[in-house]
Amino acid sequence: MKRFYKEVAVAEVPGGWQVMLDGRGIKSMKGAPQVLPSRALADALASEWAGQGEDIHPAAFRFRDQADFAIDIVAADPAAAIDTLLGFAETDTLCYRADPDEPLYARQQAEWEPLLSTLELRVSVSFTRVSGIMHRPQPPATLDRLRERLGALDHFALAGLQAAASLAASLTVALLALEQAADSGVLWRAASLEEEWQAEQWGRDPQAEEHRARKHADFLAACEWMRLLRA
Repeated sequence: MKRFYKEVAVAEVPGGWQVMLDGRGIKSMKGAPQVLPSRALADALASEWAGQGEDIHPAAFRFRDQADFAIDIVAADPAAAIDTLLGFAETDTLCYRADPDEPLYARQQAEWEPLLSTLELRVSVSFTRVSGIMHRPQPPATLDRLRERLGALDHFALAGLQAAASLAASLTVALLALEQAADSGVLWRAASLEEEWQAEQWGRDPQAEEHRARKHADFLAACEWMRLLRA
């Protein structure tokens, strides 16, 4: 598609901020006004539009696509988004450790336990830790408390959490990414610990490394989305 606009701007509108192309407000894929909750996030979307050349490259619209997902999908059914996120709590990677006599276990304890314990304190929950891969359900009280926590968030935050949780296979990592002092580097190391461990043991496959690099970039984008929401 050829570029069809000259000027990109951000305007304050009822409910937030909106990107303007030649004075016209952007709409979502389903036709809703793409009104954003923070000026910083609107500026990031505007940068995506401003950065296009003569030809528009859809792959460059990472934040625009996330905004459309939040507005068109999550806002329409936040309960479904919360159910999806609770699924990542039920099978949270940080809860599933190797057997205690295996070398990997010590590394999981060192990198995962501080994060899991931090979230338990922040949200007043208790997670079940598991050695091995056999599923064990999380306590109903934990899931209820997490549902309450998620229910207090808007659709933009839920959309960001869903992106981060799906990449990390962990609601713990996603919720910590939403915090003011989030360290995306530490969180990504935790999320990719087992992949890194396998690469250290058996060598690095170029295709696998390329896939991990894409996941890493997507995860950092999800963290940046949540940082911009807080700005």
